Amino acid sequence: MPTKIAVNSGQITISDGSSFLVTACNGSINDQRAQGFFVRDTRLISYYEISLNRNPLTLLTSSAITHRVALYQFTNPELLTICGTLPDGCLIITVRRDIVGGMHEDIDIKNHHRDRVEFQLMLAIRSDFADIFQVKGKQLLPRGKIETTWKENALTTEYQNKSFRRGIITAPDGASSPLHYANGRLVFDIVLEPGETWHSCINFIALVDGEVLEPKHTSAATDVTEAGKVMANFLNAATQLRSSNIEVTQTYQQALIDLGALRIQVEDNECSWMPAAGMPWFVAVFGRDAVVTSLQTMAVSYEFGRGTLIKLAQLQAAQVDDWHDAQPGKILHELRRGELAQLDEIPHTPYYGTVDATILWIITLAEAYRWNADSNMLDLARAPLECALAWIDKYGDFDGDGFVEYLSRSQAGVRNQGWKDSGDSIIYPNGSLVEPPIALCEVQGYVYDAWHRAADIYEVWGESEQAQKLRSKANELYQRFNEQFWIEDEGFYCLGLDGNKQQIQSITSNPGHLLWSGIVPPERVPKLVQRLFQEDMWCGWGVRTLSNQNPAYNPISYQLGSVWPHDNAFIAAGLKRYGYHQEANRIAEGIFAAASYFESQQMPELFAGIERQPESFPVPYPDANVPQAWAAGAICLLIRTMLGLEANAPHKLLRVRPSLPGWLPDVELANLAVGNATVTLRFWREDEQTRWKVAQMDGELQVCADD
Repeated sequence: MPTKIAVNSGQITISDGSSFLVTACNGSINDQRAQGFFVRDTRLISYYEISLNRNPLTLLTSSAITHRVALYQFTNPELLTICGTLPDGCLIITVRRDIVGGMHEDIDIKNHHRDRVEFQLMLAIRSDFADIFQVKGKQLLPRGKIETTWKENALTTEYQNKSFRRGIITAPDGASSPLHYANGRLVFDIVLEPGETWHSCINFIALVDGEVLEPKHTSAATDVTEAGKVMANFLNAATQLRSSNIEVTQTYQQALIDLGALRIQVEDNECSWMPAAGMPWFVAVFGRDAVVTSLQTMAVSYEFGRGTLIKLAQLQAAQVDDWHDAQPGKILHELRRGELAQLDEIPHTPYYGTVDATILWIITLAEAYRWNADSNMLDLARAPLECALAWIDKYGDFDGDGFVEYLSRSQAGVRNQGWKDSGDSIIYPNGSLVEPPIALCEVQGYVYDAWHRAADIYEVWGESEQAQKLRSKANELYQRFNEQFWIEDEGFYCLGLDGNKQQIQSITSNPGHLLWSGIVPPERVPKLVQRLFQEDMWCGWGVRTLSNQNPAYNPISYQLGSVWPHDNAFIAAGLKRYGYHQEANRIAEGIFAAASYFESQQMPELFAGIERQPESFPVPYPDANVPQAWAAGAICLLIRTMLGLEANAPHKLLRVRPSLPGWLPDVELANLAVGNATVTLRFWREDEQTRWKVAQMDGELQVCADD
């Protein structure tokens, strides 16, 4: 049996709601790295180190226990004390951190030395109150006024810049010895006899937007906090997976945990939830990420879709506002609550610089209805749907050429506004940057799909004439797109059209999404599929974002040669749509194989596009978000794809088209919800064929094979 390798990021991340902590594996926080204790987009603790007589602790082990609790175990280095030299390994120091609004820390020390020991335990703490955008961009600029006071056995540090205020209170609780403050450090004088223990709690109380967020000492059980109860409810209600392939089962379960940990409550008449995008950078409302995750997880919990649709409709733009890149009907890109946003120094209150979120919102609405049969949801979404459709025609296709393109009009806007939204992601075959406006290929596919799905919604409303108009527009786009985006010599679609309406002929993963949208003519599919799996695109773990033949290719870049799980999951779903079962399973194998190497089998936002070798493992991207919603959602979509699940809840119907690969000989899905029914399905391989049966049914639902 080969040695099991666990690839990790070298950091530990825990969270609860909008509060989260990122530390090095040794529990320290470095203010020059993407680490800290963050609450509502502000870093309240930017530097933290625990030491003995100013000597750093020696790490034994550390790990997150749950999504909001982490445990660190240390011993002492060789230590010069007033009692003489203390040999290394004589003390066991345990640090436990618990995020519940604020942060609660327990520090326990036991003396295993044969003699009495005396030393000082020192806590070095600093706060820069940096906005999360400053931390992410590594542009730390002192801005407002910071004041620190030591009073009544508590250290209070407060920040103010105009109307923006934040603060953090550090206060011991139940310490075995008194605490004092000197030279910028909190200091405990500790004396321990042989076998004796010492303990203190440290409460880190967050002061945010006029609220005092008190931490709590809780057990590691999931459901002891409000956010934890929400997560536990989600895990209980979600579709469960069992398989003899234990790694697939564990990867799926971890994906559910990640999705549960990233939930944001939506304020409406019912208790609804939507996914935050990811940690540490994206614990916020994101339009594209939320709808993509909702689409990926319909067969896990269609409630994600409902909450996402409601929240994004509430924030749908109503007027033209260039600073925010807003136009009527547009769905937001990102909503922030930090200093830069509150002082209007960035346009994220919210910011609308995304070309595809509005279109994907329409697709998500239709798909949610196919899973939940909620006609009330559909009726409530009528006005937002009509505004979104109008945005496509008037503002999406702003130059009237029949394609939706993007161009930021904000001075602080995002340059590239598709899912590959980094500033250097859209390039020509020679590696040079493409200047917006840009009409991305996959966006046209999304529009084609959205018009067809919107037509189905209008049929539900009994408006066949409007439905036919939308289908006619989709068919016209189908012809126009396939005439102008196809590269005959490559047997592939171009990345997009530039501002001169010329093809951007770079070979990228983007055309794989066209299979998912259904805009590819059947006769072109074989060439497209073959091109995706050529060596310059297929690395063994997945399809690269960019061909390794492009001069700009870099396997450890953000979007110029890396592998994104969600990108690959949509490509696999498209392959399945056109009947390419083995190719879809090939992508699933690569992604699940990669997941098996990551710590806790937790799928990161992206990883390097380095070629897979017999004795290799996936290389992590240094600043990837983990957990990340659409990376976790990719696991769910790949399972759905291999099983070929398609719901039609209004007609009480679920179609299956399973094709299990050899590495996944059996799957059972329990508690799968379609409308008001729940079903347990079993799938297994037999003589190279996939068999299936209904093991349990609650409610009315017909399950049939889609041949």
